[in-house]
Amino acid sequence: MKRSNGEGSIYRRSSDNRWCASLMVDGKRRTVYGRTRSEVASKLRQLQEQAHLGGMLSDPGKRTVADLLNAWLEMATPSLKPRTLETYRQLCRVHILPAVGHLRLSHLTPVVIQRLILPLQKAGKTRTAQKVYRVLHRACVLAVLWGWLPTNPCDRMVKPKHTYAQRALWTQDELRRFLDGAKSHPLYPLYLLLIASGLRLGEALALRWGDLDVVTRQLRVSRNVQRVGSEWVFSAPKTPSGVRTITLPDEVVAILRQHRVRQVEQLGAGWRPDELMFANHQGDPLNPSVVGRTLKRLCQHIGVTVVTPHSLRHLHASLLISAGLPITDVSRQLGHANANITLGVYAHYVDRVAGKDAAATAIAEALQVGR
Repeated sequence: MKRSNGEGSIYRRSSDNRWCASLMVDGKRRTVYGRTRSEVASKLRQLQEQAHLGGMLSDPGKRTVADLLNAWLEMATPSLKPRTLETYRQLCRVHILPAVGHLRLSHLTPVVIQRLILPLQKAGKTRTAQKVYRVLHRACVLAVLWGWLPTNPCDRMVKPKHTYAQRALWTQDELRRFLDGAKSHPLYPLYLLLIASGLRLGEALALRWGDLDVVTRQLRVSRNVQRVGSEWVFSAPKTPSGVRTITLPDEVVAILRQHRVRQVEQLGAGWRPDELMFANHQGDPLNPSVVGRTLKRLCQHIGVTVVTPHSLRHLHASLLISAGLPITDVSRQLGHANANITLGVYAHYVDRVAGKDAAATAIAEALQVGR
């Protein structure tokens, strides 16, 4: 009797006595092999389930994990920001390809992926483990879509978790000492702005003078800058909510206006007033590494806890929350996609109710610049 499409057959090959099972779906035949009848029967059932769920049989062929990652990166490139793309490539180059790049896709199992990320977890690199998992998961989604894999192996493993450590923040006394001790430093206006606005460093370094209305004290945040290779790349914020307008305290606007006068004197007649708010002597963006190292040296010199530029963003958020701003307002101020992200990062602060214009007022009271 002729078997129906998708029924499959099991037989023992006379040439070498190996057990075989074959399945035909829509004119496409797949054959699996094993040492026992029960082994190939199990493999046949997996093929049948795959055909039933997806309506087709996956065919990884001789493709490797490296082939998949290269194909995924090529497909994802148009939709990724340059820095994100570079991060994904580095994760592949450093953590994935050396370990499993040579493996056939058919051998990329949940156990293989689990063992790949386990050393990272043991080393305390839980954030990297999480990123490696996400890269492989997204690549395997494409493999399933294209019929290279029957299912996503990342869906059948224990997902790595990462808990954000609470960053070291200044006390009110340390904040005061830093503001007093760093006031004469050329980068003081930048550090003050980071504290007063909660901007990401890349957002602050991308600011132009045209983004600031000194009359209304409104600062328009609409782009970000990152160093990718040897080039500066300007792009829109990570999410639409990253485009926002922030009200600055009067004292901060006054410091920025003084900074602008000094900048004109330093850069000379060739500098245009619509250029970068924070630039080097060539008019290019400041190097984030230099900004971070300078802040570290300033902290050590003044005798306060060493923090990073991003810690100043956390400090800003903590000041707002401590002043009683609702978490939704803090989220908008920081440019988060939603309040849940803000809660996830700042859950250890108490959320209290504050007035409508409390953001600028809270920062002004905390800084008390020039008073």
